Amino acid sequence: MGEPTKIRATIREGVGELRMLVSHDMESGLRKDTEGRTIPAHFVQTLTVSLNDRVVIEAQLGPAISRNPLFSFRLPNARPGDRVSVRWTDNLGDQRADEATFS
Repeated sequence: MGEPTKIRATIREGVGELRMLVSHDMESGLRKDTEGRTIPAHFVQTLTVSLNDRVVIEAQLGPAISRNPLFSFRLPNARPGDRVSVRWTDNLGDQRADEATFS
């Protein structure tokens, strides 16, 4: 679904820095369209980050997160060449998984 998650995975001063831009409209279910009808909720519900196939972050999100959210994490155990994968699922069952390598 949608565009790939943009992932920047770098090592700075021996610590992995991970920045991810998740492409998603993130509708809260509270807005109305131009005709006054409620726009149905559609938001990322779960976000999982794995380092070399080991889950290091699991997050439960809700409708209050902004459109195309940017997340930033520090992973002290990351090393150059390590693979990070990001997987999310939204409240309608849509999923996305993307990967990057620490440099």
